[in-house]
Amino acid sequence: MTDSVTFAVLALPEPGLLPRLLQPFAKRDITPDHMLAERQGEEMRVTFTLHAPDPGVLHLIAGNLGQVIGVLEVRVQESRWAEAA
Repeated sequence: MTDSVTFAVLALPEPGLLPRLLQPFAKRDITPDHMLAERQGEEMRVTFTLHAPDPGVLHLIAGNLGQVIGVLEVRVQESRWAEAA
């Protein structure tokens, strides 16, 4: 089971980018647990983290993020916590 998923987005720093990136979450009634946006020169790096996500929507969100105007790349990282013995 996945404990958390982070979507890392590389995009062009355009007006309206952040609301467009939130749309794939909003249309599924999902609020990211963490969001960080940082401009680095001519690029914008935005990460979204979901804790205990529904695995059925992860590929849909990733695909929608990749279709947002201005997005150059989307990476998805799943994290699992090891159970203590």
